[in-house]
Amino acid sequence: MDQVNLSAWKGRTETREGVIAPAQAAQIHATIGDTARDAPKMGEAMPPLWHWCAFPPVCPLEKLATDGHPKLGGFLPPVPLGRRMWAGGKLSFGAPLRVGVPFASRSTIAGVTEKAGKTGRMVFVSVDHQLSAEGAVVIEERQDIVYLDLPTEFRPPLRQPMPEETVGHWAQPVNEALLFRFSAITFNAHRIHYDLPYAQEVEHYPGLVVHGPMQAAWLMRAATDVKGRAPDSFAFRGVHPMLLIPGESGEMTIAACASEEARGLTLHTGQAGHQCMQATATWEETT
Repeated sequence: MDQVNLSAWKGRTETREGVIAPAQAAQIHATIGDTARDAPKMGEAMPPLWHWCAFPPVCPLEKLATDGHPKLGGFLPPVPLGRRMWAGGKLSFGAPLRVGVPFASRSTIAGVTEKAGKTGRMVFVSVDHQLSAEGAVVIEERQDIVYLDLPTEFRPPLRQPMPEETVGHWAQPVNEALLFRFSAITFNAHRIHYDLPYAQEVEHYPGLVVHGPMQAAWLMRAATDVKGRAPDSFAFRGVHPMLLIPGESGEMTIAACASEEARGLTLHTGQAGHQCMQATATWEETT
């Protein structure tokens, strides 16, 4: 692997403009929103993390890689490893974004690091995003992407049990329709989320993979429900793939736990009793 060449991508920037129109807001709401409430309308505030739907990876079909992602070598470095995952991230929030109000994102590659893991080579790419709307910075985000060799078999990480003492607990059905809809609203063509033969035969997952960003969105909703308002900062990381395996229940559990150390909540998605994603939500003022 040409580490010098990959390191040359550090510091690269990209600027994009986006907006969530009312029709798109209705689609997002129908997929991950609180159905007890109406979808936000023109000019109204959107829930946090919906900006992930505003900058879809638009490129012609012939520029997609075998896995369905856009081919690398443009903004992101051309890492010569076959598996790409959104490992986690952290965000801080100012004013909420609003439906129909344009905003801009300035993205910078903050670092490219190669490591040796138990399963082989790994490359971590950290990307910083700064979102601005109506003349002010409203979101600052760090996104961590990890690249791995394609495995020859499914080798999951050790399972961590879900917490027992919680301040909130929910169950969310997960099925193929939900995975399709989330892929659609984010324009994500990664085949592990909808192409079962590819997921099983090429990337060697036992089933379809439930999107990490969707799990993060559910945890954000849980944090907002518990405290009554969205957090000022939010960090998350995947610790085990969540899978939709043929013949098995795809139910996702969500747990929120009080955390004095974090000045807020720790949150977890789970499946079959073990954790899949961990998150921390904090508020600058006690609520």
